[in-house]
Formats: sequence, structure tokens, C-alpha cells
Amino acid sequence: MRAVVSTVSSARVTVDGETVGQVDAEVDGEFRGALLALVGVGRGDGPEKWSTVARKIAELRLLPPRGGSWSDPRNVSVTDNDAAVLVVSQFTLAGSTVKGRRPSWSGAAPAAEAEVAVDTVVAELRARGVRVATGRFGAEMSVESVNEGPFTVVVEA
Repeated sequence: MRAVVSTVSSARVTVDGETVGQVDAEVDGEFRGALLALVGVGRGDGPEKWSTVARKIAELRLLPPRGGSWSDPRNVSVTDNDAAVLVVSQFTLAGSTVKGRRPSWSGAAPAAEAEVAVDTVVAELRARGVRVATGRFGAEMSVESVNEGPFTVVVEA
């Protein structure tokens, strides 16, 4: 399982012109930071990996302190700041570009399995008290983000 996680001042997902998920770094006029997490599920990834990715998204110290600004040191987590995360399923993260010029998607989990995995990551984040917005699994989505830094990490489990 792999997630590409970026710090964002805002991010949103639209499906057929309708916003289905959105996060902002400021809540009620207070800076908290926000993350966009693109989550890819590989064949054979199980509940232990799902939990690890959820824990890392919640606990990695990627954000400046609550009430601060993006120019402050990045040493607090989503849970520390009561920040929000936009989780978007991204099967292409399981693609392989080792051979040839066309990615192979054979390492990606089947849709039904991947949907359960992404839903579990979302549920585990929410169980930790994280405010989570999501895309729509399997839909043709438009994802917009204003990355800050840019500051992006790959989380693997």
C-alpha cells in the first residue's frame, strides 16, 4: 500500500462538476493546515498495511503548529492540529514503470478489495478524531490542490 501525501492550503475533488470532498488549512479563521492523501492499494495488501498507512497519515509531523503559518517549522501532525485530510483513491500508484513505456497495472488490487481498503483507512483516520473528506471511489474525479512548500512525501506500508 502506498500513499502520496502533500501539505495543502486547500484541496477539493469534483465529480461531474459537483464538489464531493474539500479541505482547507484555515478553519474558522485559524490556521490548522491540511493534507491531500492519494491512496493506492496493491494486490495482497491487508488490514495491517491499511492501519499503518492510516496511522502514518494521522501522525507524521508534516504541518506547522496550529495558529502558525506555512513558513513555521513543520513539526506537528494532523491530530495535533485538528487538521483535515482529503483522501482520494488512486489505483495508479500501484502501477509499475520498470519495463517499457506503458505502465503495468497488474500490481493494483481489484476494485472491490481496494474500495474496502480505502474505506478502512478513512474509518481509522476518523476513529483517531481526524476530519476526513473523500473523493468518490471509482468515479472520474477532478482533483485540485494548492500545495504548500511544496511538501510531499510517499508513505509505504
